[in-house]
Amino acid sequence: MFGLGPTELLIILGIVLLIFGPSKLPEVGRAIGRGIREFRSAAQEIEDATEEAEEPKDKAKTQ
Repeated sequence: MFGLGPTELLIILGIVLLIFGPSKLPEVGRAIGRGIREFRSAAQEIEDATEEAEEPKDKAKTQ
């Protein structure tokens, strides 16, 4: 995971806590989670579209 150890993650979490404060931290985490979820969904859609585009080529080669 990007070469980050537990110590580095704790330092980053501490900095984020100082910047946003404890009241905004859940909101920031929720926004990051939504962003990651949307990214994964878009990546999956692209992968599915790529596979569908390759299927006719594969079928043409076998016939």
